[in-house]
Amino acid sequence: MPNNTLIITALKNELDQTKLPLGVHLVYSGVGKINATMTTLKAIEQYKPKHLINFGTAGSIKPNLSGLLEIRRVIQRDMIAEPLSPRGRVPFCERPHEYFSTSGQHTCATGDSFVTAKDPWLDHQGVDVVDMELYAIAAVAHAYGLPWTSFKYITDHTNDESASDWNTKVNHGQDLFLQQLRSLF
Repeated sequence: MPNNTLIITALKNELDQTKLPLGVHLVYSGVGKINATMTTLKAIEQYKPKHLINFGTAGSIKPNLSGLLEIRRVIQRDMIAEPLSPRGRVPFCERPHEYFSTSGQHTCATGDSFVTAKDPWLDHQGVDVVDMELYAIAAVAHAYGLPWTSFKYITDHTNDESASDWNTKVNHGQDLFLQQLRSLF
């Protein structure tokens, strides 16, 4: 499986490429949905993977969540085109408004903003964590018919301390992810 696997991570300080098993391809997307889309498209064309894995950091919406979580469902939190369509849905678009991974149990909401406050809509949607890349990665994987898996390390709890907490913990999830990766292979 390693030779057929592509890992997409936003930043180098989240995951050190030299720590990965031989044969695993890793690309750094940069932050945000546009960067993630462009990088994922290019990497799929280059590496022709059979499976995508996203690893990155996330803010927790729920106070009891910590550590490394496996994501099952991802939605888009910053598509707000009401009244043309409900929040989270692109108007006049035939593509799905949510994507599902091959495993996991948590829901992630992706958007191009750093979340530092509670948002009742996220609670209403059953969101566990927020990030800035996964929805784009999952959408591209879906377009290519590729299964995907995502692991998010909780760095903060979407409050006034989020930016400081993220800066302190951005690289703390690497060892947990590498353990998880070894169990997948």
